[in-house]
Amino acid sequence: MSLFHPVNLVCPQCEAPVTMMAVGSVNADRRPDLRDDILEDRFQDVSCEACGESFRLQPQFNYLDAGRGQWIAAMPASRLRDHLEIEDEAGALFDTSYGANAPAAARDVGSGLAVRLTFGWPAVREKLLVRQLGLDDVIVEMMKLHILRSVESVPMAEGIELRLVNTDEDSDGYVFAWLETASEKYIEYMTVPAELYRAIEGNPEGWDAIRKRLDTGHFVDMQKLYMGEGRPAA
Repeated sequence: MSLFHPVNLVCPQCEAPVTMMAVGSVNADRRPDLRDDILEDRFQDVSCEACGESFRLQPQFNYLDAGRGQWIAAMPASRLRDHLEIEDEAGALFDTSYGANAPAAARDVGSGLAVRLTFGWPAVREKLLVRQLGLDDVIVEMMKLHILRSVESVPMAEGIELRLVNTDEDSDGYVFAWLETASEKYIEYMTVPAELYRAIEGNPEGWDAIRKRLDTGHFVDMQKLYMGEGRPAA
C-alpha cells in the first residue's frame, strides 16, 4: 500500500507553519494516480495558506510498480554526495522487503523488479518515463554522455542536471532538458535523434566499459562518473 504521514514545514516565502501529508511509500499498482502525479510534476506539492506560496516537499520514499518491474528508493537531491552510503542502505532495505531476506511470496515479486536509487524529483520522474517508453536507462545515461562530448557549450555545473523529459514524435527523437535541480526550472531543451539510442544499443562492445561503470549498483546515473569523492564508481 501507499503510506503517508503528517509533517510540519515552514513556508520558504513567509515562514508560516505548514502541515502536509508526506509520502513514505508509493504502490503504483494500487495507486496509479500517484504515478501520474509524479510524471506531471505535481506530486507532494503544497500551498501556504498564509501567503499562497507553492512549494514541493523533496522526495524521500520507496516506489513500487510491480506491473512495470520497478522499485525505486527516491531520496532528496541534497543527499547526492552520500550516494554510496545510501545505495548500501537501499539495497539492504530491498533485500528485506523483496530480496534474499524477504518472505517467499515477496521474493517472487522482487525477482521481476529493477532496483534503482534516485536523487531529486527530476531523476524520479525520468526513471518512470524511461520505463514507460520501454527504454534501457543505462543506454539513456550513455546518450547523455554522448551529448556532453558532442555539444560545444553545455550548462554543466553543480545543481544543474540533464534529463530525458519527453519524446518528439514529429522528428523520431527524444527531448532532453538542462534543468536546475533545486527549483526544477528548465534552462534549455534539445532533441536527440532516436537513432543515437539505437546506435548505442547496437554497439554493446564499444560501450561495454561505460556500461559496467554505470550499471554498478542501484544508482544508475551519469552524475556518479563526475563525482571525485568516495570509492571509485568502477
